[in-house]
Amino acid sequence: MSIDPVGLTADLIRCPTVTPQEGGALLMLEALLEQAGFHCTRVDRNGTPNLFARWGGKGEKTFGFNGHTDVVPAGNPDDWSADPFGGEIRGGVMYGRGATDMKSAVAAFAAAAIDFVRDTPPQGAIILTLTGDEEGEASDGTVALLDWMDTHHERMDVCLVGEPTCPKTMGEMMKIGRRGSINAYFVARGVQGHVAYPHRAKNPLPALAGLMADLSAHSLDQGSAHFDPSTLAVTTIDVANPTTNLIPAEGRATVNIRFNDLHTGASLTAWLKAMAAQAGARAGVDIEVECRISGESFLTPPGDFVDLVARSIKAETGVTPELSTSGGTSDARFVKNHCPVVEFGLVGETMHKIDECVPVDQITTLKAVYARILKDYFA
Repeated sequence: MSIDPVGLTADLIRCPTVTPQEGGALLMLEALLEQAGFHCTRVDRNGTPNLFARWGGKGEKTFGFNGHTDVVPAGNPDDWSADPFGGEIRGGVMYGRGATDMKSAVAAFAAAAIDFVRDTPPQGAIILTLTGDEEGEASDGTVALLDWMDTHHERMDVCLVGEPTCPKTMGEMMKIGRRGSINAYFVARGVQGHVAYPHRAKNPLPALAGLMADLSAHSLDQGSAHFDPSTLAVTTIDVANPTTNLIPAEGRATVNIRFNDLHTGASLTAWLKAMAAQAGARAGVDIEVECRISGESFLTPPGDFVDLVARSIKAETGVTPELSTSGGTSDARFVKNHCPVVEFGLVGETMHKIDECVPVDQITTLKAVYARILKDYFA
């Protein structure tokens, strides 16, 4: 009997898996996959639950799926029209936290993989990597799985991440890359003093404000072949000065950059530090910068793998997907260091919202897309 991805999605939603709680989701999937002949290994690290599952032998042609079972908090349950952890179906729509992001995709690719190896065992292998730490810090989730795979000589030739990728219509978009992301934390330090005697103080705020204005006005690039222009946003300027007659000794600001493949985290870090040094030198104050890179930009160029996924989407949805690099970051930023990776999943309009939901026919369609990808990949 075929695995019903709709029922499996509901069962997963009923597992309260707010990061980093396992909530029973990986235990359920582990039992289901082992019953289907997958060899499963728990790869938990620092309290983060992860699951590795393989069907087939090492060294064979191997297709991989990656996904997460953890979800963001539901907020006030009274604001929902249904139990956020109930998996209720109403009017052909399933409601619950994780319905879109991304328990439906996990259910769809697990169901597709189980049915595929049972009905048409391939000359090759299938790997599923499932984590409970995507919505959080993500330091012990997919990263831990990939570290474990390297240690145990496990390899995927290609990987599909099941994140929701479609803006409004099922099938309209797949991701072949993502922008990088860097946060820069600035601290400008001067000399505190009375506002009536500014010559006895050194106000760091004009230099900090000027630096933020210069960064905001700067055009990083005009975009590249597969990426839109990089963006820079000033996200905070903080002084914490409750007194009107005090020149503060310190001011802080934060900037986020989403960057394309014309830059690296290192090149942007160097640029930000140079800009801060120049602004500080002009004003005679010290401006320090700490940069944290949460992911580099990456691209899986159009070719056999991308074409195969796009054809499968078109065959099952009737829609030719846009090959996009838009949006935020995902665990694909880690997988790209291991093998070529693309992303395809549901319409993402309600992810992280109150009354997160998905039409149940989209879940069935998603399973069909994943099943066709497997069929064509091993053909």
